[in-house]
Amino acid sequence: MTTRPGARVMPLAAAAVLGAVAAFGQAPYDLPLLLVAGFIMVIRVYDRCQSSIGAALFGWAVGTGYFMHALHWIVSPFMVDASRYGWMAPFALVFLAAGLALFWGLAFWLSWRISPKAGWPLILTLPAAELVRAYIFTGFPWAMPAQSLVGVLPGQMMAVIGPHALNLLIVAVAAAGAFALRPNAALASRLGWGIGVGFSLILTAMPVLRAPAPLTDYVLRLVQPNAAQRDKWNPEKIPVFFDRQLRFTAAPPEPGQPAPDVVIWPESAIPWPLDYAGEALVEIAKAGGAAPVALGAQRRDDRRYYNSMVVLDRSGEVAQQYDKHHLVPFGEYMPFGDLLGRFGIYGLAAQAGNGYSAGSGPKLLDFGPLGTALPLICYEAVFPQDVNVAPARPDFLIQITNDAWFGKGAGPRQHLAQARMRAIEQGLPLARAANTGISAMIDPQGRVISSLPLNQSGFIDAALPAPGRPTPYSRMGDLPFAVLLLLGLGSAGIRARRV
Repeated sequence: MTTRPGARVMPLAAAAVLGAVAAFGQAPYDLPLLLVAGFIMVIRVYDRCQSSIGAALFGWAVGTGYFMHALHWIVSPFMVDASRYGWMAPFALVFLAAGLALFWGLAFWLSWRISPKAGWPLILTLPAAELVRAYIFTGFPWAMPAQSLVGVLPGQMMAVIGPHALNLLIVAVAAAGAFALRPNAALASRLGWGIGVGFSLILTAMPVLRAPAPLTDYVLRLVQPNAAQRDKWNPEKIPVFFDRQLRFTAAPPEPGQPAPDVVIWPESAIPWPLDYAGEALVEIAKAGGAAPVALGAQRRDDRRYYNSMVVLDRSGEVAQQYDKHHLVPFGEYMPFGDLLGRFGIYGLAAQAGNGYSAGSGPKLLDFGPLGTALPLICYEAVFPQDVNVAPARPDFLIQITNDAWFGKGAGPRQHLAQARMRAIEQGLPLARAANTGISAMIDPQGRVISSLPLNQSGFIDAALPAPGRPTPYSRMGDLPFAVLLLLGLGSAGIRARRV
Protein backbone atom coordinates (compact mmCIF):
# COMPACT_ATOMS: atom_id res chain seq x y z
CA MET A 1 0.00 0.00 0.00
CA THR A 2 1.52 3.32 -1.06
CA THR A 3 1.36 6.50 0.99
CA ARG A 4 -0.53 9.34 -0.62
CA PRO A 5 1.54 12.51 -1.25
CA GLY A 6 -0.85 14.53 0.90
CA ALA A 7 -0.21 12.23 3.84
CA ARG A 8 3.47 13.08 3.64
CA VAL A 9 2.93 16.82 3.16
CA MET A 10 0.49 17.33 6.04
CA PRO A 11 2.91 16.32 8.85
CA LEU A 12 5.53 18.66 7.39
CA ALA A 13 2.98 21.49 7.24
CA ALA A 14 2.04 20.81 10.85
CA ALA A 15 5.73 20.84 11.78
CA ALA A 16 6.15 24.24 10.11
CA VAL A 17 3.16 25.56 12.06
CA LEU A 18 4.70 24.39 15.34
CA GLY A 19 7.95 26.11 14.40
CA ALA A 20 6.05 29.30 13.62
CA VAL A 21 4.35 29.10 17.03
CA ALA A 22 7.74 28.80 18.74
CA ALA A 23 8.86 32.00 16.96
CA PHE A 24 6.35 33.97 19.04
CA GLY A 25 9.06 33.88 21.70
CA GLN A 26 11.03 36.45 19.70
CA ALA A 27 10.43 40.20 19.50
CA PRO A 28 8.12 41.95 18.86
CA TYR A 29 5.93 39.41 20.68
CA ASP A 30 8.38 38.49 23.48
CA LEU A 31 6.41 35.42 24.58
CA PRO A 32 9.01 32.87 25.71
CA LEU A 33 6.24 30.68 27.12
CA LEU A 34 5.06 30.08 23.55
CA LEU A 35 8.59 29.29 22.42
CA VAL A 36 8.95 26.58 25.08
CA ALA A 37 5.41 25.32 24.47
CA GLY A 38 6.10 25.12 20.74
CA PHE A 39 9.28 23.14 21.34
CA ILE A 40 7.42 20.78 23.71
CA MET A 41 4.91 19.97 20.99
CA VAL A 42 7.68 19.65 18.38
CA ILE A 43 9.48 17.01 20.45
CA ARG A 44 6.21 15.27 21.26
CA VAL A 45 5.24 15.00 17.58
CA TYR A 46 8.81 14.06 16.62
CA ASP A 47 8.17 10.67 18.26
CA ARG A 48 6.01 9.78 15.27
CA CYS A 49 8.87 9.98 12.77
CA GLN A 50 9.53 6.57 11.25
CA SER A 51 13.07 7.02 9.92
CA SER A 52 16.14 9.22 10.16
CA ILE A 53 15.24 10.84 6.83
CA GLY A 54 11.72 11.47 8.08
CA ALA A 55 13.18 13.02 11.25
CA ALA A 56 15.46 15.26 9.15
CA LEU A 57 12.54 16.45 7.00
CA PHE A 58 10.46 17.04 10.11
CA GLY A 59 13.22 19.11 11.75
CA TRP A 60 13.79 21.04 8.53
CA ALA A 61 10.06 21.86 8.32
CA VAL A 62 10.03 23.00 11.97
CA GLY A 63 13.03 25.23 11.31
CA THR A 64 11.55 26.64 8.12
CA GLY A 65 8.37 27.65 9.91
CA TYR A 66 10.33 29.12 12.80
CA PHE A 67 12.71 31.18 10.69
CA MET A 68 10.04 32.26 8.19
CA HIS A 69 8.12 33.80 11.08
CA ALA A 70 11.02 35.12 13.15
CA LEU A 71 12.89 36.60 10.16
CA HIS A 72 9.95 37.88 8.10
CA TRP A 73 11.45 41.37 8.42
CA ILE A 74 14.29 40.32 6.07
CA VAL A 75 12.19 41.47 3.10
CA SER A 76 12.45 45.11 4.28
CA PRO A 77 15.95 45.89 2.94
CA PHE A 78 14.93 44.74 -0.53
CA MET A 79 11.93 47.08 -0.57
CA VAL A 80 13.98 50.24 0.02
CA ASP A 81 14.84 50.22 -3.69
CA ALA A 82 11.95 48.03 -4.82
CA SER A 83 12.45 48.62 -8.53
CA ARG A 84 15.95 47.19 -8.35
CA TYR A 85 15.79 44.64 -5.53
CA GLY A 86 12.11 44.04 -4.81
CA TRP A 87 11.97 40.86 -6.87
CA MET A 88 14.56 39.32 -4.55
CA ALA A 89 12.51 39.81 -1.35
CA PRO A 90 10.37 36.63 -1.36
CA PHE A 91 13.29 34.52 -2.54
CA ALA A 92 15.50 35.97 0.20
CA LEU A 93 13.01 35.07 2.93
CA VAL A 94 12.24 31.58 1.62
CA PHE A 95 15.83 30.65 0.84
CA LEU A 96 17.17 32.12 4.08
CA ALA A 97 14.59 30.34 6.23
CA ALA A 98 14.94 27.06 4.35
CA GLY A 99 18.73 27.31 4.45
CA LEU A 100 18.93 28.01 8.18
CA ALA A 101 16.43 25.21 8.75
CA LEU A 102 18.96 22.76 7.30
CA PHE A 103 20.87 23.06 10.57
CA TRP A 104 17.77 21.98 12.47
CA GLY A 105 17.12 19.18 9.99
CA LEU A 106 20.64 17.91 10.63
CA ALA A 107 20.04 18.09 14.40
CA PHE A 108 16.87 16.00 14.14
CA TRP A 109 18.57 13.50 11.82
CA LEU A 110 21.47 13.07 14.22
CA SER A 111 19.11 12.76 17.17
CA TRP A 112 17.29 9.90 15.44
CA ARG A 113 20.57 8.19 14.62
CA ILE A 114 21.58 8.34 18.28
CA SER A 115 18.24 7.09 19.67
CA PRO A 116 15.20 6.68 17.39
CA LYS A 117 12.02 8.37 18.61
CA ALA A 118 13.47 9.03 22.07
CA GLY A 119 13.68 12.81 21.67
CA TRP A 120 16.27 13.30 24.42
CA PRO A 121 19.28 13.51 22.04
CA LEU A 122 17.82 16.78 20.74
CA ILE A 123 18.99 18.29 24.04
CA LEU A 124 22.48 17.95 22.58
CA THR A 125 22.01 18.03 18.83
CA LEU A 126 19.82 21.14 18.50
CA PRO A 127 22.10 23.41 20.60
CA ALA A 128 25.04 21.97 18.65
CA ALA A 129 23.35 22.97 15.38
CA GLU A 130 22.74 26.47 16.75
CA LEU A 131 26.37 26.74 17.80
CA VAL A 132 27.52 25.79 14.31
CA ARG A 133 25.04 28.27 12.82
CA ALA A 134 26.64 31.02 14.91
CA TYR A 135 30.09 30.42 13.44
CA ILE A 136 30.00 28.78 10.01
CA PHE A 137 30.10 30.93 6.84
CA THR A 138 30.82 34.03 9.03
CA GLY A 139 27.85 33.06 11.25
CA PHE A 140 24.24 34.15 11.61
CA PRO A 141 22.99 33.51 15.18
CA TRP A 142 19.97 35.78 14.80
CA ALA A 143 16.78 34.51 16.53
CA MET A 144 18.45 31.76 18.54
CA PRO A 145 16.05 30.40 21.21
CA ALA A 146 18.01 32.03 24.08
CA GLN A 147 17.30 35.44 22.55
CA SER A 148 13.67 35.13 23.69
CA LEU A 149 14.77 35.15 27.36
CA VAL A 150 16.64 38.46 27.32
CA GLY A 151 13.95 40.30 29.30
CA VAL A 152 13.17 37.65 31.93
CA LEU A 153 14.97 36.14 34.89
CA PRO A 154 16.41 33.00 33.19
CA GLY A 155 18.11 35.22 30.62
CA GLN A 156 20.55 36.35 33.32
CA MET A 157 22.16 32.92 33.06
CA MET A 158 23.84 34.13 29.87
CA ALA A 159 26.35 35.94 32.08
CA VAL A 160 27.43 32.59 33.53
CA ILE A 161 26.98 29.94 30.85
CA GLY A 162 26.49 31.98 27.68
CA PRO A 163 23.65 31.95 25.14
CA HIS A 164 24.43 28.58 23.58
CA ALA A 165 24.36 26.70 26.88
CA LEU A 166 21.07 28.46 27.61
CA ASN A 167 19.78 27.06 24.32
CA LEU A 168 20.53 23.61 25.73
CA LEU A 169 18.54 24.32 28.90
CA ILE A 170 15.56 25.50 26.85
CA VAL A 171 15.55 22.30 24.79
CA ALA A 172 16.02 20.22 27.97
CA VAL A 173 12.91 21.80 29.53
CA ALA A 174 10.98 21.17 26.30
CA ALA A 175 12.12 17.54 26.22
CA ALA A 176 11.00 17.10 29.84
CA GLY A 177 7.63 18.61 28.97
CA ALA A 178 7.24 16.27 26.00
CA PHE A 179 8.06 13.28 28.23
CA ALA A 180 5.45 14.40 30.77
CA LEU A 181 2.83 14.32 28.00
CA ARG A 182 3.58 10.72 26.99
CA PRO A 183 0.53 8.61 27.79
CA ASN A 184 2.54 5.41 28.26
CA ALA A 185 4.91 6.84 30.90
CA ALA A 186 4.37 6.11 34.59
CA LEU A 187 2.02 8.58 36.26
CA ALA A 188 4.45 9.46 39.05
CA SER A 189 7.20 10.11 36.53
CA ARG A 190 4.91 12.27 34.41
CA LEU A 191 3.85 14.28 37.45
CA GLY A 192 7.46 14.79 38.50
CA TRP A 193 8.55 15.99 35.10
CA GLY A 194 5.42 18.12 34.78
CA ILE A 195 6.08 19.91 38.08
CA GLY A 196 9.67 20.63 37.05
CA VAL A 197 8.58 21.97 33.67
CA GLY A 198 5.83 24.05 35.27
CA PHE A 199 8.33 25.67 37.63
CA SER A 200 10.63 26.42 34.67
CA LEU A 201 7.78 28.01 32.76
CA ILE A 202 6.94 30.20 35.75
CA LEU A 203 10.53 31.45 35.75
CA THR A 204 10.19 32.53 32.09
CA ALA A 205 7.46 34.94 33.17
CA MET A 206 9.48 36.53 35.98
CA PRO A 207 11.28 39.85 35.48
CA VAL A 208 14.92 40.43 36.35
CA LEU A 209 15.07 40.70 40.14
CA ARG A 210 18.59 42.09 40.56
CA ALA A 211 19.04 45.57 42.02
CA PRO A 212 19.45 48.45 39.57
CA ALA A 213 23.00 48.93 38.38
CA PRO A 214 24.77 51.91 40.00
CA LEU A 215 25.15 54.93 37.74
CA THR A 216 28.31 56.92 37.13
CA ASP A 217 28.41 60.71 37.02
CA TYR A 218 28.98 60.63 33.25
CA VAL A 219 26.26 61.35 30.70
CA LEU A 220 26.08 60.14 27.11
CA ARG A 221 23.83 61.87 24.57
CA LEU A 222 22.39 59.43 22.03
CA VAL A 223 21.21 61.11 18.82
CA GLN A 224 18.43 59.58 16.69
CA PRO A 225 17.77 61.55 13.45
CA ASN A 226 15.09 59.13 12.11
CA ALA A 227 16.25 59.23 8.49
CA ALA A 228 14.19 56.74 6.51
CA GLN A 229 16.44 54.61 4.32
CA ARG A 230 14.76 55.65 1.08
CA ASP A 231 15.36 59.32 2.01
CA LYS A 232 18.74 59.01 3.68
CA TRP A 233 20.79 59.67 0.53
CA ASN A 234 18.29 61.98 -1.15
CA PRO A 235 20.19 65.24 -1.90
CA GLU A 236 17.16 67.28 -0.89
CA LYS A 237 16.82 65.48 2.46
CA ILE A 238 20.51 65.27 3.39
CA PRO A 239 20.64 68.84 4.81
CA VAL A 240 17.48 68.17 6.82
CA PHE A 241 18.92 65.13 8.59
CA PHE A 242 22.36 66.68 9.06
CA ASP A 243 20.95 69.89 10.54
CA ARG A 244 18.67 67.83 12.77
CA GLN A 245 21.65 65.98 14.23
CA LEU A 246 23.56 69.24 14.71
CA ARG A 247 20.58 70.74 16.52
CA PHE A 248 20.18 67.74 18.79
CA THR A 249 23.91 67.77 19.54
CA ALA A 250 23.99 71.46 20.48
CA ALA A 251 20.73 71.39 22.47
CA PRO A 252 21.11 72.36 26.14
CA PRO A 253 20.40 69.67 28.74
CA GLU A 254 17.21 69.63 30.74
CA PRO A 255 17.17 72.21 33.59
CA GLY A 256 19.23 70.94 36.49
CA GLN A 257 20.82 68.16 34.45
CA PRO A 258 24.53 67.99 33.54
CA ALA A 259 25.80 68.54 30.01
CA PRO A 260 26.71 65.37 28.08
CA ASP A 261 30.27 64.11 28.35
CA VAL A 262 30.09 62.31 24.98
CA VAL A 263 27.69 62.63 22.05
CA ILE A 264 27.03 59.58 19.86
CA TRP A 265 25.57 59.70 16.36
CA PRO A 266 24.41 56.51 14.59
CA GLU A 267 25.97 54.42 11.82
CA SER A 268 26.60 56.25 8.49
CA ALA A 269 25.36 59.44 10.14
CA ILE A 270 26.81 61.67 7.41
CA PRO A 271 26.56 61.09 3.65
CA TRP A 272 30.07 62.27 2.75
CA PRO A 273 33.24 60.14 2.88
CA LEU A 274 35.55 61.36 5.62
CA ASP A 275 38.08 62.79 3.18
CA TYR A 276 35.35 65.10 1.79
CA ALA A 277 33.68 65.89 5.12
CA GLY A 278 36.17 68.36 6.62
CA GLU A 279 33.76 71.30 6.91
CA ALA A 280 30.95 69.08 8.18
CA LEU A 281 33.22 67.59 10.84
CA VAL A 282 34.13 71.06 12.08
CA GLU A 283 30.42 71.90 12.38
CA ILE A 284 29.80 68.69 14.28
CA ALA A 285 32.63 69.37 16.71
CA LYS A 286 31.40 72.93 17.22
CA ALA A 287 27.91 71.65 18.03
CA GLY A 288 29.39 69.17 20.52
CA GLY A 289 31.21 71.92 22.41
CA ALA A 290 33.31 70.40 25.16
CA ALA A 291 31.97 66.91 24.49
CA PRO A 292 33.66 64.71 21.89
CA VAL A 293 31.34 63.39 19.20
CA ALA A 294 31.49 59.78 18.03
CA LEU A 295 29.74 59.02 14.74
CA GLY A 296 29.45 56.54 11.93
CA ALA A 297 30.89 57.47 8.54
CA GLN A 298 32.31 55.97 5.36
CA ARG A 299 36.05 56.03 5.11
CA ARG A 300 38.09 55.70 1.92
CA ASP A 301 41.63 54.43 1.79
CA ASP A 302 43.41 53.48 -1.41
CA ARG A 303 40.14 52.99 -3.33
CA ARG A 304 38.72 50.84 -0.53
CA TYR A 305 35.63 51.80 1.44
CA TYR A 306 35.21 51.09 5.14
CA ASN A 307 32.15 51.32 7.35
CA SER A 308 33.70 53.21 10.24
CA MET A 309 33.17 54.88 13.57
CA VAL A 310 35.25 57.96 14.34
CA VAL A 311 35.71 60.15 17.39
CA LEU A 312 36.19 63.87 16.75
CA ASP A 313 38.21 66.24 18.90
CA ARG A 314 37.11 69.82 19.59
CA SER A 315 38.59 71.08 16.32
CA GLY A 316 36.78 68.50 14.17
CA GLU A 317 39.82 66.34 13.55
CA VAL A 318 39.49 62.57 13.65
CA ALA A 319 41.14 61.61 16.94
CA GLN A 320 40.28 57.90 16.82
CA GLN A 321 38.73 55.55 14.33
CA TYR A 322 37.48 51.99 14.08
CA ASP A 323 36.65 50.09 10.89
CA LYS A 324 33.89 47.48 11.00
CA HIS A 325 35.44 44.04 10.63
CA HIS A 326 32.41 41.69 10.62
CA LEU A 327 30.54 42.66 7.47
CA VAL A 328 27.07 41.59 6.33
CA PRO A 329 27.23 39.08 3.45
CA PHE A 330 25.05 40.18 0.52
CA GLY A 331 24.47 43.50 2.32
CA GLU A 332 27.84 45.20 2.75
CA TYR A 333 29.73 42.93 0.43
CA MET A 334 28.92 40.23 -2.10
CA PRO A 335 30.67 36.89 -2.05
CA PHE A 336 32.10 36.41 -5.54
CA GLY A 337 31.41 40.12 -6.00
CA ASP A 338 33.49 40.52 -9.17
CA LEU A 339 31.48 37.85 -10.93
CA LEU A 340 28.06 38.96 -9.68
CA GLY A 341 28.87 42.59 -10.40
CA ARG A 342 28.92 41.75 -14.12
CA PHE A 343 25.22 40.98 -13.78
CA GLY A 344 24.46 44.17 -11.86
CA ILE A 345 24.14 42.45 -8.46
CA TYR A 346 25.77 44.36 -5.62
CA GLY A 347 25.50 44.47 -1.83
CA LEU A 348 22.43 46.33 -0.64
CA ALA A 349 24.42 48.77 1.48
CA ALA A 350 27.45 49.04 -0.80
CA GLN A 351 28.22 52.57 -1.89
CA ALA A 352 30.93 51.78 -4.41
CA GLY A 353 32.43 48.83 -6.21
CA ASN A 354 31.55 45.46 -4.77
CA GLY A 355 31.03 46.72 -1.22
CA TYR A 356 32.98 47.54 1.89
CA SER A 357 36.30 46.15 2.99
CA ALA A 358 36.68 44.58 6.43
CA GLY A 359 38.67 46.27 9.17
CA SER A 360 41.51 44.59 11.04
CA GLY A 361 39.43 43.48 14.04
CA PRO A 362 38.03 44.65 17.40
CA LYS A 363 39.54 47.82 18.81
CA LEU A 364 39.02 49.86 21.97
CA LEU A 365 38.33 53.59 21.91
CA ASP A 366 39.58 55.78 24.75
CA PHE A 367 37.09 58.26 26.21
CA GLY A 368 39.34 59.60 28.95
CA PRO A 369 37.67 59.71 32.37
CA LEU A 370 34.76 57.57 31.11
CA GLY A 371 37.16 54.74 30.34
CA THR A 372 37.45 52.66 27.20
CA ALA A 373 34.63 51.47 24.96
CA LEU A 374 34.36 48.61 22.50
CA PRO A 375 32.60 49.86 19.34
CA LEU A 376 30.12 47.59 17.58
CA ILE A 377 28.78 48.73 14.24
CA CYS A 378 25.28 47.41 13.51
CA TYR A 379 25.53 43.69 12.69
CA GLU A 380 28.56 43.19 14.94
CA ALA A 381 26.35 43.26 18.04
CA VAL A 382 24.81 39.95 16.88
CA PHE A 383 27.98 37.98 17.66
CA PRO A 384 28.96 37.22 21.27
CA GLN A 385 32.24 35.75 20.07
CA ASP A 386 33.26 39.09 18.53
CA VAL A 387 32.82 40.88 21.86
CA ASN A 388 34.75 38.16 23.69
CA VAL A 389 37.87 38.70 21.58
CA ALA A 390 38.26 42.40 22.40
CA PRO A 391 41.89 43.41 23.04
CA ALA A 392 41.03 44.06 26.72
CA ARG A 393 37.94 44.36 28.87
CA PRO A 394 36.31 47.74 28.13
CA ASP A 395 34.34 49.87 30.59
CA PHE A 396 31.30 49.97 28.32
CA LEU A 397 30.06 48.98 24.87
CA ILE A 398 28.88 51.30 22.09
CA GLN A 399 26.66 50.14 19.28
CA ILE A 400 25.92 52.46 16.38
CA THR A 401 23.47 51.17 13.83
CA ASN A 402 21.21 52.08 10.94
CA ASP A 403 18.17 49.90 11.59
CA ALA A 404 16.20 51.76 8.93
CA TRP A 405 17.13 48.78 6.74
CA PHE A 406 15.20 46.44 9.03
CA GLY A 407 11.71 47.89 8.63
CA LYS A 408 9.36 49.20 11.29
CA GLY A 409 8.49 46.08 13.26
CA ALA A 410 10.32 42.94 14.33
CA GLY A 411 13.79 43.62 12.87
CA PRO A 412 14.86 46.64 14.97
CA ARG A 413 13.33 45.13 18.12
CA GLN A 414 15.17 41.85 17.63
CA HIS A 415 18.38 43.75 17.01
CA LEU A 416 17.89 45.60 20.30
CA ALA A 417 17.33 42.26 22.05
CA GLN A 418 20.70 41.07 20.80
CA ALA A 419 22.41 44.21 22.09
CA ARG A 420 20.86 43.47 25.48
CA MET A 421 22.27 39.93 25.30
CA ARG A 422 25.78 41.28 24.80
CA ALA A 423 25.38 43.51 27.88
CA ILE A 424 24.28 40.54 30.02
CA GLU A 425 27.05 38.26 28.75
CA GLN A 426 29.77 40.80 29.47
CA GLY A 427 28.34 42.46 32.57
CA LEU A 428 28.83 45.81 30.83
CA PRO A 429 26.58 48.76 30.00
CA LEU A 430 25.84 49.35 26.34
CA ALA A 431 25.03 52.69 24.71
CA ARG A 432 23.06 52.28 21.49
CA ALA A 433 22.57 55.05 18.92
CA ALA A 434 20.25 53.98 16.09
CA ASN A 435 19.28 56.05 13.07
CA THR A 436 15.55 55.28 13.23
CA GLY A 437 15.61 53.60 16.64
CA ILE A 438 15.57 52.05 19.04
CA SER A 439 18.31 54.14 20.68
CA ALA A 440 18.86 53.08 24.28
CA MET A 441 21.08 52.95 27.32
CA ILE A 442 21.29 49.37 28.54
CA ASP A 443 22.60 48.37 31.96
CA PRO A 444 24.89 45.38 32.69
CA GLN A 445 21.84 43.19 33.37
CA GLY A 446 20.47 43.91 29.90
CA ARG A 447 17.71 46.22 31.13
CA VAL A 448 16.80 49.25 29.04
CA ILE A 449 17.00 52.18 31.45
CA SER A 450 16.43 54.94 28.90
CA SER A 451 15.32 54.82 25.27
CA LEU A 452 13.81 56.58 22.27
CA PRO A 453 10.89 54.89 20.48
CA LEU A 454 11.20 53.47 17.00
CA ASN A 455 10.73 55.90 14.09
CA GLN A 456 10.95 59.05 16.19
CA SER A 457 13.61 61.75 15.97
CA GLY A 458 15.19 63.12 19.10
CA PHE A 459 17.94 62.52 21.61
CA ILE A 460 18.33 61.23 25.14
CA ASP A 461 20.84 62.17 27.80
CA ALA A 462 21.48 58.99 29.75
CA ALA A 463 23.74 58.42 32.73
CA LEU A 464 26.32 55.73 32.02
CA PRO A 465 25.88 52.72 34.34
CA ALA A 466 28.96 51.42 36.10
CA PRO A 467 30.42 48.22 34.68
CA GLY A 468 29.85 45.01 36.58
CA ARG A 469 32.47 42.44 37.43
CA PRO A 470 33.81 40.27 34.62
CA THR A 471 31.33 37.46 34.04
CA PRO A 472 32.27 33.79 33.74
CA TYR A 473 31.13 33.83 30.12
CA SER A 474 33.24 36.90 29.31
CA ARG A 475 36.27 35.00 30.66
CA MET A 476 35.63 31.61 29.03
CA GLY A 477 33.53 32.25 25.91
CA ASP A 478 31.99 29.35 23.99
CA LEU A 479 34.94 26.95 24.06
CA PRO A 480 34.16 25.11 27.35
CA PHE A 481 30.54 24.57 26.33
CA ALA A 482 31.57 23.43 22.85
CA VAL A 483 33.99 20.88 24.35
CA LEU A 484 31.39 19.56 26.81
CA LEU A 485 28.81 19.40 24.02
CA LEU A 486 31.20 17.45 21.82
CA LEU A 487 31.94 15.04 24.66
CA GLY A 488 28.23 14.61 25.30
CA LEU A 489 27.53 13.87 21.66
CA GLY A 490 30.41 11.42 21.55
CA SER A 491 29.16 9.60 24.65
CA ALA A 492 25.63 9.49 23.27
CA GLY A 493 26.92 8.08 19.99
CA ILE A 494 28.92 5.38 21.77
CA ARG A 495 25.89 4.47 23.87
CA ALA A 496 23.75 4.21 20.76
CA ARG A 497 26.19 1.78 19.14
CA ARG A 498 26.17 -0.45 22.21
CA VAL A 499 22.37 -0.66 22.38
